[in-house]
Amino acid sequence: MTEKQMRSMAKPMLVGAALIWGSSFFMMKGIVEVLPPLLLLALRFTVGALLLGMVFWKRWRDFTPDYLWRGSVMGAFLFLAYTVQTFGIRYTTPSNNAFLTAVYCVIVPFLYWAVMGRRPDRYHILSALLCVAGVALVSVSGEFTIGLGDSLTLVGAFFYAGHIIAVEKVSEGGKDIYLLTIVQFGSAAVFCWVGNALFGSFPPLEVFTPSILGQLAYLAVMCTGAALLFQNVGQIWSDPASASILLSLESVFGVLFSVLFYHDPVTPRLLLGFGLIFVAVVCSETKFSFLRQKTT
Repeated sequence: MTEKQMRSMAKPMLVGAALIWGSSFFMMKGIVEVLPPLLLLALRFTVGALLLGMVFWKRWRDFTPDYLWRGSVMGAFLFLAYTVQTFGIRYTTPSNNAFLTAVYCVIVPFLYWAVMGRRPDRYHILSALLCVAGVALVSVSGEFTIGLGDSLTLVGAFFYAGHIIAVEKVSEGGKDIYLLTIVQFGSAAVFCWVGNALFGSFPPLEVFTPSILGQLAYLAVMCTGAALLFQNVGQIWSDPASASILLSLESVFGVLFSVLFYHDPVTPRLLLGFGLIFVAVVCSETKFSFLRQKTT
């Protein structure tokens, strides 16, 4: 594909990744209560690496040794982000977890500035703040407190931001993002297998019922293999600040699926949150250029 075609596909791919992740909220059901977190992640990344390795097998002819360290850096951030968030949700509510994870929208522009030396403009900062405010209205209801799980989730948000910057940094120089993603999944899988061997456990085979296997397949193929590939490829042809806003739509899609399939009520607070997130996306993508009078 041409560069123009890839750029036109970048934003839809990022939104597609958010849509897939949002659907996992109700697809997962009780899988996290059956499988240890690190084992679940190990299986997801292993299947994802094998699947992408077979689908893009022709790209292996361009493989060079530096893909190992580049992909491993991406994999390390992915492992840390997913692991910390997964453990964080055990000590907090799903809504707090979703909201605090979305804080990476605010972290990304400043971390990008620190690492890449490119200062965020006011529209990046405004869109990030609007997005986090919208996610708060969508995700959090009732009293909000900061506990152990919330603190862990905030750390996870920092690693998610680090993952976005790492993808941008190590893919420089025309590196094949598909090969990088395969190595990323493989290295993340190794980290998870080692972590589970040291600190986790292996449940009996009886827990792998058809329902659990179906949920695991969806998580591995769609939420890992497809969605993370969409994120990496889409991000290469977009800027990190804009990508983080579009990826945060995960929480919006999660709520929409809950409304559609679990008949959760649509409240004014929910509509206001959706409105703020929509304005954040418009701000990020257009910088409100349509409101400014054109000068000649």
